[in-house]
Amino acid sequence: MSQVHDTTLPKLLVEQARRQGDSVALREKEWGVWQPFSWNEYLQAASEFAGGLKTLGFGRGDIVILIGDNRPEWLWAELGIQALGGMALGLYQDATPDEVGYIFELAEAKMVIAEDQEQVDKILTLRPDLADLKYIVYHDPKGLSSYDEQGLHSFEDIRAIGKDKASRFEAWADDLSPDDPCLIATTSGTTGRPKLAMMSHRNMLSMAANLGAADPKHVSDEFVSFLPLAWMGEQMMAVASALLFGFTVNFPEEPDTVQENIREIGPNLIFSPPRVWENMAAKVQVKIMETTSLKRGLYNLLLPWGTKWADRILAGETPSLVERVKHRIADWLLFRALRDRLGFSNLRSASTGGAALGPDTFRFFHALGVNLKQIYGQTEIAGISCIHRNGAIDFDTVGEPIPETEIKISELGEILSKSPAVFLGYYKNEEATAETIEDGWLLSGDAGYFKDNGQLVVIDRLKDVMHLNDGTRFSPQFMENKLKFSPYVKEAVVLGEKREAIAAIICLDAEIAGRWAESQLITYTTYQDLSAKEQVYDLVAREVQQINSTLPSETQISRFVLLFKELDADDGELTRTRKVRRAVVSERYGEVIEGLYSGKTSVELTACIQYQDGRTREMCGTMQLRDVE
Repeated sequence: MSQVHDTTLPKLLVEQARRQGDSVALREKEWGVWQPFSWNEYLQAASEFAGGLKTLGFGRGDIVILIGDNRPEWLWAELGIQALGGMALGLYQDATPDEVGYIFELAEAKMVIAEDQEQVDKILTLRPDLADLKYIVYHDPKGLSSYDEQGLHSFEDIRAIGKDKASRFEAWADDLSPDDPCLIATTSGTTGRPKLAMMSHRNMLSMAANLGAADPKHVSDEFVSFLPLAWMGEQMMAVASALLFGFTVNFPEEPDTVQENIREIGPNLIFSPPRVWENMAAKVQVKIMETTSLKRGLYNLLLPWGTKWADRILAGETPSLVERVKHRIADWLLFRALRDRLGFSNLRSASTGGAALGPDTFRFFHALGVNLKQIYGQTEIAGISCIHRNGAIDFDTVGEPIPETEIKISELGEILSKSPAVFLGYYKNEEATAETIEDGWLLSGDAGYFKDNGQLVVIDRLKDVMHLNDGTRFSPQFMENKLKFSPYVKEAVVLGEKREAIAAIICLDAEIAGRWAESQLITYTTYQDLSAKEQVYDLVAREVQQINSTLPSETQISRFVLLFKELDADDGELTRTRKVRRAVVSERYGEVIEGLYSGKTSVELTACIQYQDGRTREMCGTMQLRDVE
């Protein structure tokens, strides 16, 4: 472990190239064919790009922004930036011009690496306001051949001008300190503008090593990188862990082909936030609803067998002979085929993090034989502080602290963490840094407690834990996860702070609810039209009733509304990692909320929606406010 604390990400790239040479480090699907890149090619590309940056005058302390889909060029550029002592700052590819402009202004970046024409156009519209920006680098030339803007270069251009300096990469890497900042990650920004968390090589690699100690990674492993590389969770796996353990990182062809590409690769490792697991569970349930009555009956018969088996194993109990036989039959007839369809045939380590995953979704995947574990952490601790261990998985917890991580609960019930992975601080925001780190302890802002088995339970954000008028305390996040286990519900916001009862704003999953409507011969035109259908309200009401049956009477949902639009990050209602911005929702839909609590049966609403290019338009309509019997 001490060796990990003394190295850096570029040094590990050099070591892996020496150790593995022509073995496959990266793979990208392009034009329908998987294109492999060896560790030597990885090092060569990063070295040449670093040389190009050096030629252009970049060096220690400089920030370079990256925006686009997951591609090998992102990793080559990131390692090249870090080799010179610079910092890579990733942005989400669907970030609006306003969000991008804010980050540029704060970071004073002189270069951006934009994947394609879409991202280049986004930057060019902002360029008049970006005083520090000198260079725009793209790596997908499609549609850009006629562009002649000053400072616009292809990725290959930068590599070409850096070839004569590429041999100095190892020397540059040797000059780095493990405590040098190497990465800037944007926080989720649930309460306002995102902050820029600075991470060092030591932060990233101590996290990767300790995660590997708790959940082993091997050089022969395959990993599919399909979540934004701007997200700390993806940096945790595709960069830090891959460089430390030497496994292969695969990049899908397009976002729409991710599931197909995962099945082709058959990864050994997968890490995704709850929304991905929720979507997969919902799609399985939809496929079952659309299949033949024989297959649907088989699923309804065998899934409870898997659930029973999973509950027994996870409770530390020994299944009976009958239960063991039933599980083998269910696995042979159903679960094995489902795992193959999901691309999980070779899966050894499956984990989720970034937010809490509902127990129902957790139980569903364990019933299918997927060894899913919860990870807990945050950007400021390089992504992880706790994880479930094999054989010690509890649906209600996030596991135990990884090695070198201490966790304690403050007098206010807040989760505090300390480890070598705790970040350096927020870029240009000493005040926020001081509010987040006290005596080396990272203040999470989350409420939690330890169970008797030593595992951590995360209740919710401290500021989000709610109390009814009678003092009943409840976690809106827990109830929202229960709602989102329904295949028809994409997003939910649970209400009730200082109210008499609990209510919910619900957004449909348009694809799945739309399929159900078509199967019932219900015609509709738009999402707004679908969400207003009486039969759809009846469908969701039945789902809410079923969820209520699993909850104590005092915390059951009494009323709900189907919002006539989806909650959207472009409208500021969600973060880029799809966390609800409750303050924004409460302000924007105040009339709806008051209607839910005043006994109204409907409400008129006008809402403003924003497109990624900054354009806005208004939409209006009437929404039902429905009681839950």
